[in-house]
Amino acid sequence: MTAVEAVLAEARTDRDDHLVAAGEPLAGLQRRCGGELPGMIAVPALLALVRKARRYGLPMARAIAANDGQEAVTAWVEVRPDEDYGTHIVLRSWQVGPLAPEDIAEAAERRVAIERAVAELTARLDAAQNLLSFETDAPDLVLVAETLARTIGRPWTEAITIAGNVHRQPLHWRLLDGAAVEVPGSDRHWRAALHPVEIPGREPVGFELCLLAETPLPPPPPRAIPAAPRHSAGVLGRDVAPVLREPIGRIIANAAAIRTRSAGPLTNEYARYASDIEAAGEHLRTLIEDLADLETVEDDAFVTAHDRIDLAEAARSAAQILAARAAERAISIDAPHEGEHLAAIGEFRRVLQILLNLVGNAVRYTPEGSSVWIRTEGNERGARVVVADQGTGLSPDQQARVFDKFERLGRSDEGGTGLGLYISRRLARAMGGDLTVESAPGQGARFILELPAGPIAAV
Repeated sequence: MTAVEAVLAEARTDRDDHLVAAGEPLAGLQRRCGGELPGMIAVPALLALVRKARRYGLPMARAIAANDGQEAVTAWVEVRPDEDYGTHIVLRSWQVGPLAPEDIAEAAERRVAIERAVAELTARLDAAQNLLSFETDAPDLVLVAETLARTIGRPWTEAITIAGNVHRQPLHWRLLDGAAVEVPGSDRHWRAALHPVEIPGREPVGFELCLLAETPLPPPPPRAIPAAPRHSAGVLGRDVAPVLREPIGRIIANAAAIRTRSAGPLTNEYARYASDIEAAGEHLRTLIEDLADLETVEDDAFVTAHDRIDLAEAARSAAQILAARAAERAISIDAPHEGEHLAAIGEFRRVLQILLNLVGNAVRYTPEGSSVWIRTEGNERGARVVVADQGTGLSPDQQARVFDKFERLGRSDEGGTGLGLYISRRLARAMGGDLTVESAPGQGARFILELPAGPIAAV
């Protein structure tokens, strides 16, 4: 702005980022974006600016952009923290314009991407809508999956009924796209989406079928909860995790579609907002999985397999899985070379789980552009793998607490749940080994997984 413009409207927020008072046109935008007054700020760009001003305790001003579903809005906003930890908002300019016309082809592509992300059953069909293959893991689609398995090579409508179609024969695909369907064994409402596989100038040579639920999966019926065994974490992990995986996965998929603009054009502020939702969903999913593992390892009946494994091969596998994440931070992972072997006794997938946690932590907390080393050592008494980083290191007090349950050593980031190292040590000890740490402030950390020695299984 070249000069101070007149105040158009003022507003106030509380310490919880609720808009407690606002003048027009800001009040109207709040309601059109789905918010209430008073209520949580519903304009993502404004919410981000308010939170930043509160976090740093400094006045801030910038132009924000918003989309109320009918018009595109740009405004100049000034935010000043107040003594009650809320903020005072001043609106100095306000411009409204039409939304950019949406490209029909791009809109169709976004619809297909979203339907693929949330579909609970996908199938491949030939040009005559005969079933070629299908995939599903929805618990209420077990019966229809069994029927579909017997329907390979025949019309998919022999297993899934089109609502109102008494002939049970495939209609033209354009009539079926979006049609309501009845799925045997499921009480939920469903619709079908047919995506043609086309060659320009010709009729579709096949189709992709997506089965979309109009209603969520109902919660499992209540049942008696047996008394938890000694040292058990309860039934939260194993009982609740399967129920939460599907809705959390859909939240993450939808947020990713919005962040990548697959769901339509949007400003960078909205994309960052969707990125926050996606990151929070990933963190929640990690927590749920960790709680399930926690309950497993604390069960008195928990045992691991005593297989003959190659500890060097497990280390290479962990390095390969995390190579892309390390590359994002320009971190190199120096793992055992091909041809190196170290015999050990343990359960391969549990060993890999431990190493993924150790290497993942090293990649997360070591400086960008540095290195993570994975080394194997062994003799007739035992085998061990060492994961070393170039991070800030751990004090003696931190080393004593790092394997405690829910211990995050004072970190406030969303990098973990504080359960990974606790679970990893329980797994190591269940396999007859141990997990320890050697470190000093400023000298990085060396996490050491020890397992019983043993011969490598014949290939």
